[in-house]
Amino acid sequence: MHMRIQRIVQYLLLSAGFLVPSLPAASFAANLEKVEFKKEGKAVRTISVNDLRALARERSLEVFEPHERQNRVYRALPARAVFAEVFGKDWEKAREIVFTAIDGFQPSVPVKRFLHHDGYFAFANENNGSFTLTNKLQNDEAVTLGPLYLVWDNTNSKELLETWVSDMPYQIKTIDLKMKEGFPNMLPPPGSSEDVQRGFNHFRMQCAACHTINGEGGGKAPELNYPESIVEYIKPEYLKRWILAPQTIRYNTHMPALAEEISNREQVTTEIIAYLKAMSKVKRAPSGNPGNVSR
Repeated sequence: MHMRIQRIVQYLLLSAGFLVPSLPAASFAANLEKVEFKKEGKAVRTISVNDLRALARERSLEVFEPHERQNRVYRALPARAVFAEVFGKDWEKAREIVFTAIDGFQPSVPVKRFLHHDGYFAFANENNGSFTLTNKLQNDEAVTLGPLYLVWDNTNSKELLETWVSDMPYQIKTIDLKMKEGFPNMLPPPGSSEDVQRGFNHFRMQCAACHTINGEGGGKAPELNYPESIVEYIKPEYLKRWILAPQTIRYNTHMPALAEEISNREQVTTEIIAYLKAMSKVKRAPSGNPGNVSR
């Protein structure tokens, strides 16, 4: 019997309360953790990881693991195939996909990245061991990776290696397809300089998964613009150090440094700060807070 059919039969029997012999080690245990798929914030489907495995062909994938700075091998499902099964072929016309993790990490990945590169949803370690890693970027914190972990076939791609961890969220619980700009309150002011525009793009890629601007972005780290901008209470030289080497300022911080793999880190940092300065003049109250401020 085909291994996938075996897994489905085992899952049905387990759900009905029957005891069944385990499958060979390479087949991996049933994973009933669920992931919610949305389109423009509206629920499309909630599906367990085990059921996702019946929708796309899984494979072993070796990736460079930036959290541990070494290669690891995962069992994974091709992201494009998953999106096509859940959202239909029109997913390719969307602008971006927002991932929300259990800990509040919320990166937004452009759809074009999935069209140009091979992304995968890892659901287990190849050796069938614990689906965890040690995050060297956050004080060697041991973290669980499930339900899903977005990884890339990155071992031979300089571009993907420079993307670093911002496009590799783990503990994914929600996947939201966005047809238009998902964070309008984060946009730089009209007429902003090229430095500010580049800084916005860097911020979206490197910072917005954790931090919010005017209430938009990830929920893992503090708001940076409302009611007071970070540029208004942290000296520029310390803000630059905070981005490049946060542990030289605060012992045991969970703030990761800007990726060492980015070749022009100093310029990227300067442009991020230029964006933050521009946004300090465009403050909007996050949703649910009284009053708007714009100056």
